[in-house]
Amino acid sequence: MAMVCLSDFEAYAKKYLPKIAWDFFAAGADDCSTRDENILAYKRIRFRPRILRDVSVMDIRTKLLGAEISFPVGIAPTGFHQLAWPDGEKSTARAAKAMNICYIASTYSTCTLEEISTAAPGSLQWFQLYIHRNRAVSQQLVQRAEALGFQGLVLTADLPYTGKRRDDVRNGFRLPPHMKLKNLEGAFEVCKMSPSFHSLLDPSVTWNDIYWLRSLTHLPIIIKGILTKEDAELAVRHGVQGIIVSNHGGRQLDGGPATIDALVEVVEAVQGRVEVYLDGGIRKGSDVLKALALGAKCVFIGRPALWGLAYKGEEGLQDVLRILQDEFRLSMALAGCASVSEIGRHLVEFSKL
Repeated sequence: MAMVCLSDFEAYAKKYLPKIAWDFFAAGADDCSTRDENILAYKRIRFRPRILRDVSVMDIRTKLLGAEISFPVGIAPTGFHQLAWPDGEKSTARAAKAMNICYIASTYSTCTLEEISTAAPGSLQWFQLYIHRNRAVSQQLVQRAEALGFQGLVLTADLPYTGKRRDDVRNGFRLPPHMKLKNLEGAFEVCKMSPSFHSLLDPSVTWNDIYWLRSLTHLPIIIKGILTKEDAELAVRHGVQGIIVSNHGGRQLDGGPATIDALVEVVEAVQGRVEVYLDGGIRKGSDVLKALALGAKCVFIGRPALWGLAYKGEEGLQDVLRILQDEFRLSMALAGCASVSEIGRHLVEFSKL
């Protein structure tokens, strides 16, 4: 079967992954309204393409906090990559390096930070942190990541408790016996992912904990999970260097906004003081272009990266990224932009429907 677009990889993953793994990756909270809205919202945004512009030479590169990447797509933090491919996050890291993009490694990786770092030396990697009740564990993770050369710290802030994902409840989801949350081995008695595991997360985390994190590390702090101008303002005030507009792939509070809709008010509130990124619902190169037109510096893909892994590991993920890259370049050219710097709000309008 020719893999032509990201939905081809989705169909493959759904067919060949064990049901419990597919359900875990696909799950949204409650009715999955927000998960589905993340994708549908892009269909309400129309381009205002410009014609007769010289697009014979295209420059699709951009920078993340000063580090150059080949095009404005990165890999969002998702857990348990070994559920999709035996080499897990090591394959993810290698694919990201091959494509010269940013990979955000999850606290809940099935490979250690050391394995991820060694798999792709010299590549752009950030580390995603959940703050646990045992603060010493979180502190050690941050310091390990910095020592290994990770270049950013991404605090996921929208998960004081886990959203209700019905299929995971029905399936009694837990990691298979041969897989472990490698970064937390020995840190807790519970190192198998079970319904009780997320009770180790600290629901008392507040904005003041940004100061605590800043005291632990020199790494730039990016906060993930912001959907409102109020929280965007607070993020800037607390000295973060970046914001990821995210609703956790629709896995947390069902009934929240699509991230592409929330992006507009966050960008407006931030006024260029910090970089703003987005995840959720990116399925085509034209989606990337829409997000950049509305003010995102870069987008991150979650589920599509897992579909690529499920297809052919590192090679499959590179295929997914190449398709997105080619589609993004083509969309830019057809909209009349020869470089990323030419993309702006003038390029899109919201559908009147």
